[in-house]
Order: sequence, then C-alpha cells, then structure tokens
Amino acid sequence: MATMLYQGHGSYRFVLEDGTVVYVDPFAGEGYELPADVVFVTHEHFDHNQVDKMPRNEDCIIVRASDVHPSPSEYLTIDVHGVRATAVQACNKNHPIDECVGLVLELDGVSFYAAGDTSMTDDMRSGKLANMAIDYAVFPGDGFFNMDVNEASECAKLVDAQHNIPVHLVPMNDPGDSAQLFSQERAEQFQARGRIILAPGDELEL
Repeated sequence: MATMLYQGHGSYRFVLEDGTVVYVDPFAGEGYELPADVVFVTHEHFDHNQVDKMPRNEDCIIVRASDVHPSPSEYLTIDVHGVRATAVQACNKNHPIDECVGLVLELDGVSFYAAGDTSMTDDMRSGKLANMAIDYAVFPGDGFFNMDVNEASECAKLVDAQHNIPVHLVPMNDPGDSAQLFSQERAEQFQARGRIILAPGDELEL
C-alpha cells in the first residue's frame, strides 16, 4: 500500500510498499529527506519544478512534462521504477496546453490523478478520465493561476474519482514565499465525492 505525504501547495510524496520514493511537483513544505527514485514535474513553473530539494538515488528518473507530452497531439504512457504514468491534458490561460500535463499514476495497484495546474479540460468533459476508474484525484483551486474551488468541484464530478483532494489553494507569486501553503477555508468549499482534506504534513494511506 502506497503512502502519500502532502507537503503543501501542489507538492506531495509517495512511498510505495517496496520503498520506492516518488515526488510530484516538488516545491513546498517538508519531507524531502528521503532519496528520490522518481520525480514527476507537471510543468516548469518555479512552484512545481524544484527537483534539487531532495537527495536522489543514483538511478533516479526525473520525468518532465516534455517527456510524456513531446508534441501538441501526443500524450504518452511510461513505466518508471514500478510506477506507470499516463499523461493527460492540463491547461488554462496561465498554463499553455503544450507545456503542461496532468498525470494518472498507477501506484501499488491504486490509480492517482495528479492534475497539475489546470482548469476544466476536454479530457474531463469527454469522459476520458472518468473511464480510467481513478481511485484518488487532486485538484487545484487557487482561483488566480488556476480554477477556483467551485470549478474544481465541477471537474471532480466529471473525473468521478472515488476520493478527491483539494490542493494548490493559495496563489504563489513569489519564489521566495512558501510560508502560506494551504487554506482550510478554500479546502472546505471544495465539494466532491469522498472528499479528503489534507493539511501540509498530513499522510494518507492509499
């Protein structure tokens, strides 16, 4: 069973049953002491791509958006250190569709949708994500660089994951300011099936 540590903002870490350590969008919070086996970066904004925050094992693989989204029409599936990652659309006015991805990760038999920075996408509207029978999903809702929590709630309905987690709830304007990583008020405004609210430092067994 994989364990998720929510580090804050859009950053989180997984530790798999066999000890494999996976980071997604490193930037915020604590919990970077474990050497990484895989680091996923959904796009290259400063608050998602701090891949030097943690030690890395010798065979660590860093997977960037361009690795799984090499052209505007291509979204790839790759397998790295026992994790299968399928790229899907992520975009809004602040995040060009050709530079960003969401990722559906298969971790110890559990599917996890890492939305990245996005608003509602065609992959959500078309039922593509719902057809993937996702177990857990995270959705951003800062209402400035991304959709607000109301739109995030609508996206959660379309994706139809079993459990839904609000993240990236506070706009991050300054690369040096990671103090405010979470908003309980905005998290509680997010409405979705199986909602789970995680504060920075909280862990979740998937």
